[in-house]
Amino acid sequence: MLLSLEGATVRFGGRAVLDAVDLEVAEHEVVCVLGPSGSGKSTLLRAVAGLQPLDSGRVSLDGRDQAGVPAHRRGVGLMFQDHQLFPQRDVGGNVAFGLRMHGASKRRQAERVQELLDLVGLPGAARRAVAALSGGEQQRVALARALAPSPRLLMLDEPLGQLDRSLRERLVVELKELFGRLGTTVLAVTHDQGEAFALADRVVVMRDGRIAQSGTPLEVWQRPADAFVARFLGFENVVEATVGAEAADTPWGKVPVPEGAPQGTRTLLVRPAGVRLVPDGTGLRCTVAARTFRGTHVAVHLQPGDAPRLEAACALRAAPEVGDEVGVEFDATEIVVLD
Repeated sequence: MLLSLEGATVRFGGRAVLDAVDLEVAEHEVVCVLGPSGSGKSTLLRAVAGLQPLDSGRVSLDGRDQAGVPAHRRGVGLMFQDHQLFPQRDVGGNVAFGLRMHGASKRRQAERVQELLDLVGLPGAARRAVAALSGGEQQRVALARALAPSPRLLMLDEPLGQLDRSLRERLVVELKELFGRLGTTVLAVTHDQGEAFALADRVVVMRDGRIAQSGTPLEVWQRPADAFVARFLGFENVVEATVGAEAADTPWGKVPVPEGAPQGTRTLLVRPAGVRLVPDGTGLRCTVAARTFRGTHVAVHLQPGDAPRLEAACALRAAPEVGDEVGVEFDATEIVVLD
């Protein structure tokens, strides 16, 4: 295992911001750590980098305990949200910085700079001033600089956080392809689940300094570990329910559940795709309270009397108007009984 955290704990003012975390990252794996502000994800990254000492536990790289090993000797690459480029140096000078620190010859520096600028889509940009670059170009230079010394582990802290959405979506695809081509091992931190799910081989969701769930993007999306993870991923239809063999008693009435679902008092997740709109007078009667355009569909927010609101996903042309009365039926294949 390339990276291993065992019981990693960091306390600020007596409060554990990283609370006995165990995490492993295999060679060539891309792991994205997700979580709200204050969940401990950036502290985890800083602890691995050697920028934040642990109060207890340990960080190992290639099986070697990193206690006492300074950041510049850990062989990891770091890329921050604000890029932290050197404004007094041109693009080539920024990319070559780590190589210079490692004593590479000027010829090797020039070759590696050209190689990396070609790789990140900025051929011939070595003599350009940093101040003349767009945000996306600065992001590419920061990535090239982090990759230049061929780190065994590349760590990204909100790498696309300052870019507009369309640029982020394009660059995350490029990053995924680049890391796959290079075989880079990556530990990235982000609060954007779309970014994490597009980039990662494995997603780790953090809450209050602990890992709430770890799994492939598909596993985490299809089966959130609990109500916190489900809501963090953007699912609104989460309620407490009493689950029986075929149906659950919920604030929305009887709701079908998948065969073999665990029974008893449970938390129920109904995906928006499982909320089917039917003519008024059929199923659960609801009033359309709001509509949100989501690009590929419309999120329709429904108010079923005094019960909690429901969100349904509707095709653009089929979405009802605000104030319309509709009926709702539920699709058991889109319902998850959470542990």
